[in-house]
Amino acid sequence: MKIIAFVGLPLSGKTTASKIAEEMGIPVVVMGDVVREEVRRRGLELTDENAGRVASELREKEGMDAIAKRCVPLIREKLGEKGIVVVDGIRGIAEVERFREEFGDDFVLINVEAPIEVRFERALRRKRDDDVKTLEDLRRRDERELSWNMGEAIRLADITIENVGDIEEFREKVREIIRHFVPRVEVEVETDVHPTEDVEKVKKTVLNLFPDASIEVEEGKLLARTTNLSRFRELLRMQRILDTARSELISGRRGKSVVVYLNKQTAYVSRINFAEEDAILSPLKVTFRLYDVDFERFLDYLTPETRDGRPVKEVDRL
Repeated sequence: MKIIAFVGLPLSGKTTASKIAEEMGIPVVVMGDVVREEVRRRGLELTDENAGRVASELREKEGMDAIAKRCVPLIREKLGEKGIVVVDGIRGIAEVERFREEFGDDFVLINVEAPIEVRFERALRRKRDDDVKTLEDLRRRDERELSWNMGEAIRLADITIENVGDIEEFREKVREIIRHFVPRVEVEVETDVHPTEDVEKVKKTVLNLFPDASIEVEEGKLLARTTNLSRFRELLRMQRILDTARSELISGRRGKSVVVYLNKQTAYVSRINFAEEDAILSPLKVTFRLYDVDFERFLDYLTPETRDGRPVKEVDRL
């Protein structure tokens, strides 16, 4: 898994960066939404002043990591979708420490940087209700957020992106960095859906192996895609068929892809049983497309060599 968080002074481009991630299909947790929801819950008008006061009160009463703590369950929930989540809106070092305590090395902090004059121009252009109205307002907002030790969080960022050029230049910088952290294997599952078969049951068959797969069914053909191999990997271990699966993956290697065929009926009960391509009741054709990962690491991640039925060396991530 990977949690990517954006930090930066107001209007630096954190939200834009998060939206770019969302366009790439990556789930996003917006820390400011937690504050805005609390403002609404209290029946207050959604203004910069009210949002700032509520955020300060939460930190005073619940600790400087109060908003981060409220975001952790949201992040864990969304991790199940893609194995990667983007967090928008780090405000201080306590929040960084909370996330690093929760997620360890899987937490990556990215600072988005822009001069105050550039940021103020953006506020005037986007005209959001809770935005600043004067340059002095923005300076006060900077001071408020720096009082939460944002400066220290910025200094501890793993990566810094300068956002001073045009929007397309910034978008490409963000996309390039995010691609680096996106899971490096894509799984594609194909099968025929016969007239005698229940489409929903065939879908369930695929989801038993790859729970977060996106599925399309058209003209008797099912196509599913995902980048999350965790459930498939877990089933191989639960069934103790690592040696068999390893042999099948080696046999199914096709350059930068690996193709195996699985029995559709046993997959319906969450069991993996390898099959021939021309098996009766067309099998599931599973293609693993390897991008920035070598075959040996992929093989050791899914199906490590064993001794006396136990993995010799586990590879925890691709």
